[in-house]
Amino acid sequence: MTRFLKPRRLGPAFAAGLTLAMGTTMLSGVALTPALAQEMTDVGTPRAETLIVDMLNARVGNPTNMNMYQQGVTTNHGLHQLATSQLYDIDTAAGEQIPGLAAEMPEALNDDYTQFRVPLREGLTWSDGEPFTADDVIYTDQMLRDTPELAYSAAYTDQIASIRKVDDYTVEIETTRPTPRLSIVLGSVIYGNAFIVVPEHIWSEEDPATFTNFPPVTISAYKFAENDPNGTWFLWEKREDWENTDVGQLIGEPDPQYVLFRSYGTEERRVLAMAADDIDILTDISPESLDILRRQNENVRGWFTDFPFANLDDPCERGMHFNTSVAPYDDAKTRWALALAMDIERASIATYSGMMRASPLAIPPTSVLMDTYHQPMAEWLAAFELEDGYQPFNPDYAVDLAERLRSEGIENIPEDAEEARELFGVGWWKHDPEQATKLLEEAGFTQDGGQWVKPDGEPWTITILAPADFEVQSQRLAFAVANEWSQFGVPTNVQQMQAGAFFTAENTGDYEVGSYWGSSCAITPDLFVDMEGWHQDYVRDNGTPASSNQARYVNEDLSALIDELRAIPADDEEIVPIGTEILKEMVEGLPAIEMFGTSKFVPVNETYWTNYPSADNYYEGPWWWWSNFKFIVAQIEPAASE
Repeated sequence: MTRFLKPRRLGPAFAAGLTLAMGTTMLSGVALTPALAQEMTDVGTPRAETLIVDMLNARVGNPTNMNMYQQGVTTNHGLHQLATSQLYDIDTAAGEQIPGLAAEMPEALNDDYTQFRVPLREGLTWSDGEPFTADDVIYTDQMLRDTPELAYSAAYTDQIASIRKVDDYTVEIETTRPTPRLSIVLGSVIYGNAFIVVPEHIWSEEDPATFTNFPPVTISAYKFAENDPNGTWFLWEKREDWENTDVGQLIGEPDPQYVLFRSYGTEERRVLAMAADDIDILTDISPESLDILRRQNENVRGWFTDFPFANLDDPCERGMHFNTSVAPYDDAKTRWALALAMDIERASIATYSGMMRASPLAIPPTSVLMDTYHQPMAEWLAAFELEDGYQPFNPDYAVDLAERLRSEGIENIPEDAEEARELFGVGWWKHDPEQATKLLEEAGFTQDGGQWVKPDGEPWTITILAPADFEVQSQRLAFAVANEWSQFGVPTNVQQMQAGAFFTAENTGDYEVGSYWGSSCAITPDLFVDMEGWHQDYVRDNGTPASSNQARYVNEDLSALIDELRAIPADDEEIVPIGTEILKEMVEGLPAIEMFGTSKFVPVNETYWTNYPSADNYYEGPWWWWSNFKFIVAQIEPAASE
């Protein structure tokens, strides 16, 4: 794919040195009013030169640890999005990968797809001036092999047999099995990839298992400047040698001199900060908050300028995920009972005022995947039966929800049934407490005074792990589901957790039920990225970090289908048929109760910056927390004065 370089501009400078006789200030060729030009952020940078981004995972509990390979370390404060690079990244608008640190897509050297040649991008330097070469890739490979304490080590060596240096800018890779999608295994398609090349000249002097990588030496267009010791903000500064980076070579010079990742805490505080022009990009808020923001600040906009405002094509859906190695969640009947015990319409209203697209499948209901899987499988879903012949699918969920929303005065809700299904999904499972009761009794549960008792005689209570002050949709969904299950006779509470602890619990199996989403992502009809992670190869004992299949789900038939998917290239005609069979297997076993596609209310503020991606300016999706955010930053422009 060809990318056009952005015309090079003069780099931003402090406003005080650029005051013009006419009473305005020039920033990268754009006239600013004196008030905007002279305003400073509270961290001491010119506001007009600083892009301020809401931190996805809220406050960072260990702000001086930036070792992305260690358990419990979060990097969504700019390291992941601005400062590191992937071998291959993703252009979501084009729906294809692009070379990042690699110069070209991998070249297969044999018909078995087990040997590849990868040319590396020349002319790149680390932020300390050292050149990026094949030695960095070779060291990273060897580090992962030699450091089993790193959670990614076992999964990596299970797929990659070796990486050999050919010359300073070429490596050859051998895999342990046919891997026609090497660029996906070692590159980004959704969010990022665990394989992150580190600088050999820094890391080789340290123990990777304990090295904190702070302050980090970076490879992309921004370098670390400073941070709050309490983990509430992280400041990144544009490199003087930005042209020696992937962003510089692919896009051109970014306009923001500084990017400040900041957490203001609760959703209410974050909304107030954007209303006051103290945040330019928010990661996730509720529809009610967006409505307030749009009324308080005319420069705030959503993905769409009107209903439904949110981007409905987020590639990760939300639901309830189980640790299937722990009783009673190791029994599919228990999981199915919990699904049928929920009133999905009531849960959607409680979570996001109904503005959610339901999904009964283990992939998100994006436009592409609706056309490829959800709609073609609707007939199979309607005919699907549990072991006793019961048909759990309700095809009228969207029709019923649309009628309810219209009755409540919501405008622009379609009356046509098919249009309603296109907006709200093809359907979901029935709310049927009677059938749920039957399934639990068959699984050995009993009731005592209206409360369910587990087969071992202990009262059944559930704790749902949920995000605290981030990923608001998953947070709210957890409370909605807890209410449904409590009404059914299973007292359920929600334990909110900060990001590090939340994801560590998932990876180590220290949970029974969680409002998670990592195993439910897809972006193209090739479901490899999502479904490969459900293979039983990745199952680890509870207490041992798992890089994939955190549900500890063992299903031989499912794994056999994934093996078929592993062995064929992404453009093979069998991709969709195999993907369809995998989805059927996931429905039958129901290792997670998938519920909704993620409606992303991720607004931007155009007071200081413009040219954000949007529905009518779709050069990228609004994924501010993905590895490709660095390419979005390089296309955001200063706002001109009126």
